[in-house]
Amino acid sequence: MKSPRLILFFLFMIAFLSCKDAVAADLAGSKDHPLLRRFAGSEIVGYQAKRFDEYELQTSTFSRYSFESKKREYVTLPLKPEGRLTRIWYEAAGDTGSLEVFRNYLNELTARGFVILYDSKKDPAAVRWTNYLAPFGSMDIQTNRSNYIFFAAEKAGICVASAKKKRPEGDVYVHLTAVEWGKSDAVYKAKRGAYLAVDIIETQPMVQKMVTVTAAEMSQSLSAVGKVALYGIYFDPNKWDIKPESRPALKEIAILLNKQPTLRLHVVGHTDNVGGYEANTVLSKRRAEAVAASLVKDFGISALRLTANGAAYLAPVASNSTEAGRAKNRRVELVPR
Repeated sequence: MKSPRLILFFLFMIAFLSCKDAVAADLAGSKDHPLLRRFAGSEIVGYQAKRFDEYELQTSTFSRYSFESKKREYVTLPLKPEGRLTRIWYEAAGDTGSLEVFRNYLNELTARGFVILYDSKKDPAAVRWTNYLAPFGSMDIQTNRSNYIFFAAEKAGICVASAKKKRPEGDVYVHLTAVEWGKSDAVYKAKRGAYLAVDIIETQPMVQKMVTVTAAEMSQSLSAVGKVALYGIYFDPNKWDIKPESRPALKEIAILLNKQPTLRLHVVGHTDNVGGYEANTVLSKRRAEAVAASLVKDFGISALRLTANGAAYLAPVASNSTEAGRAKNRRVELVPR
């Protein structure tokens, strides 16, 4: 008779190996998103994660399909949230249908506090444009299946939905595309069953990662175009206290001024258009004044060589309609006096 300890050991090894096999089935380097569980028995066959990207999210019914532009047109323009983008493709092989997976995920989203923005199964226009619900052509994602697996699937089984959840740290959007394969296909590496594409967008401001402009580069820019734009001076939103990580950029300005003792500068603060003109006028000037004060206090530059000005959002270098554009507009410029 085997000892209880030996029996427990065998049971543990069976459970361990089963778990190991389940994890090994997923695409290397992939993982579930913490906000959503997977459908039982499915595995990850496609995966992509980007720190920051823009996503076009459908929120309304189709109005028509433009054959000229090859684009889907909607009653309401799609949302274009920006932030961290995670894309996961799940494969549920066997008797599973696309509608079963689709409905399970909608229930999961609702249970987790998401509001459903669009559901193609409740959209009469989607029936007419079924062929255009799935993404066109190749989808740029790492996968061990064909990149066309959603485009080439059975059109009658396509289901699409979008959802939103509000969070203090940033809203989250989810887009679902479910398709069905009635039989396995060697060309597309598809198995009979359902496939689900889950795209998750966690909105957040873009982290500015511009390399510090050197004193030599500043000098060259001042000579070539009459100004230099700096993105290495950081402030918290709606504040003008300079953050400690700004020191490398301030140091390069001081080096420039020390090498050119006759150079005098306008220090000009620029903002995006969020918050109104009057508030941004004050904010941009206060930020410019903070830069000038730091150069005087921390680097020994004469205050007579610096004049602080605020331009608010009157001189944008990009569109203020996107976060990426607003980030480019938030800057400090140096202009010779």
